[in-house]
Amino acid sequence: MTKMFTLASFMFASSLSAFSALAVDPINAEQDFNVCVDNLKQQAIAAGISTKTIDETLGQVKYVTRVIELDKKQPEFSQTFENYFTKRVTDWRVQEGRRLLKQHGPLLSQLQQTYGIPPQYLMAFWGLETNFGSYKGKMPVIDSLTTLACDQRRSRYFSGELLQALKLKEAYQFDTSDMVGSWAGAMGHTQFMPSAYAQYAVDGDGDGKADLWNSTADALSSAANFLKQLGWARNERWGREVLVPNAYDYRYLGSKATLPLTQWATLGLTKANGQPLSTPDMQAALYLPAGHTGPAFLGYDNFNVIMRWNRSEFYAIAVGHLADRINGAAPLRVAPPQQANISRDKLKALQTKLNEKGFDVGTPDGVLGRNSRSGLQDYQRSVGLIADGFPSDETFKLLGLE
Repeated sequence: MTKMFTLASFMFASSLSAFSALAVDPINAEQDFNVCVDNLKQQAIAAGISTKTIDETLGQVKYVTRVIELDKKQPEFSQTFENYFTKRVTDWRVQEGRRLLKQHGPLLSQLQQTYGIPPQYLMAFWGLETNFGSYKGKMPVIDSLTTLACDQRRSRYFSGELLQALKLKEAYQFDTSDMVGSWAGAMGHTQFMPSAYAQYAVDGDGDGKADLWNSTADALSSAANFLKQLGWARNERWGREVLVPNAYDYRYLGSKATLPLTQWATLGLTKANGQPLSTPDMQAALYLPAGHTGPAFLGYDNFNVIMRWNRSEFYAIAVGHLADRINGAAPLRVAPPQQANISRDKLKALQTKLNEKGFDVGTPDGVLGRNSRSGLQDYQRSVGLIADGFPSDETFKLLGLE
């Protein structure tokens, strides 16, 4: 039913070696854009891209100021889980996902048999990425990638992605004007970057090319192939909502504290409905995206696969729960609590205070990553707070940061 479209010349490593052979001094000013483009043309020639393709793309390329603005924009506030989750797992997405699950039933059944990905997960990814294909982005991919390749911050990465996009255009004879997507160059129903497109896209409708913009069959087949290649465990779920006992001390928390399900059950965790955990031979990690007052989740191996698609715990929980809802499950038993956004400056102050008190969290950056949460947990234990690694109002108060 599907045919894998592979070209050795598409591999990401080839574009990186082309970049290394013709290293470009990254340009971070619009007036020098033409100099950068000339260097990119030389990279494209070295990568084996035809003069015709180069003329049709880099010969017509435009600098997009808005792309640089979006790439460098840092959010002023840290988004809460409630704000993130409720905007993504909506009743509309649940109902539309269920409708499309039925509409594409035969295709989805074939994909599950071939790749091992249950249909509801493909619907969830599709829904979160582009609202089931209703919004795939409108920015010209070649312009966006060239602009980013000529910017100092991530020039090497985007130069490689640009070369992949040019190779895709040449191989599939895409019209440049049809190659539109996000400001960062993600494309099609499933928002693949060019390197992912080149490695994982498949021809699901049998017309000889993988078109992630215009073919739903190609897009869903490609998503299924991508997830399989990322390591999706067949016949296993993503994780589940759980209840954590009041007496739990949170010493096992987050992706680095993986335990067998049997041990989580021994520690008193249950399913969200209070029933005992099923305990197959599986590993899981505990996540508290809104702290101990919000919902709790155990993430299994497939949770980590979702994280390889998008490195965000919020995203992985949203995909998993949306998939469950599309498959008929009820909403969360514990609703995400409403919490105030925390400014990056306030988080930097928190990190600074923790360092001053001897709880090493690294260089303050306003991002509450793994090291910051671990240090925060240690501090919370030292002052008798619930050590959930979440920056609560009480934590800020005790640190003198009200």
